[in-house]
Amino acid sequence: MLRVMVLVSGGGTNLQAIIDAVASGTITNTELVAVLSNNKTVKSLERARNAGIPAISVSPKDFESRAEFNEALLAKVDEYQPDLVVLAGFLVAIPEAMVHKYNGRIINIHPSLIPSFCGVGYYGLKVHEKALERGVKVTGATVHFVNEGMDEGPIVAQKAVAVEDDDTPEILQRRVMEQAEWILLPQAIDDIANGRIAVVDGKVKRLK
Repeated sequence: MLRVMVLVSGGGTNLQAIIDAVASGTITNTELVAVLSNNKTVKSLERARNAGIPAISVSPKDFESRAEFNEALLAKVDEYQPDLVVLAGFLVAIPEAMVHKYNGRIINIHPSLIPSFCGVGYYGLKVHEKALERGVKVTGATVHFVNEGMDEGPIVAQKAVAVEDDDTPEILQRRVMEQAEWILLPQAIDDIANGRIAVVDGKVKRLK
């Protein structure tokens, strides 16, 4: 049974997709052991509590330095002994010590087709604003393993989504979530839980 801990910063729509997929059996061999947010008041923690999952908060605002926060975050993650950490809209940089300790065991969902519209400053609605400004006809989402770089880890899966002429950033964001993010992230967790994928020589290999 894969022990999964989900880290979130906002409303938790990707978290809800994961919770629903576990409940429906779309994700198998998986236990959601905790949901952690850097924001104490977000709806994602309510979603976790409603599903009977421990909901916890570790906020940088509660510490005098980022180093103290990083230490506390890693300690809280360690407390739940996850086999996999899922970043489902977690807008805080993962401490390097955590990346090293959980090497090959942290995945992230990003709302673009990496390497487009990713890296420092590209998060949330900003990604879709930039995509529309650039005039791309196709965007999408990417699930990738996390390494020391920003959105630079080995790619697990991608799914393309069409951009429509009358899209606003909000409309495009919703379409990318519905047609890509909510599909890709549960599938990636299920693949990892059932040993279908692994990182080999810095790339994701499908084993089954």
